[in-house]
Amino acid sequence: MKWLLLWIGVTSLIAFFLYGSDKARAKQNRYRIPEKVLLGIALLGGSLGAMAGMQIFRHKTKKLKFLLGIPLCLLLNALAIWYLSANLF
Repeated sequence: MKWLLLWIGVTSLIAFFLYGSDKARAKQNRYRIPEKVLLGIALLGGSLGAMAGMQIFRHKTKKLKFLLGIPLCLLLNALAIWYLSANLF
């Protein structure tokens, strides 16, 4: 269980910093982080960090893909944690 919580924590931190970095890049008209990367890190366990990054940095908050996708990733992450903790520990 410890490794699972560590995975969620690390991927959430990465997601949070990716959202912040992409917002800063957008303001500076620089090369952006692809949306599939931002959604992918959320799907891989970083949905809490992605959701926090969206709110704190006010980034991708008007895009339907993110408004629906990140909560869906959070639900899928929660189901995966529940399943893994029930069947592995």
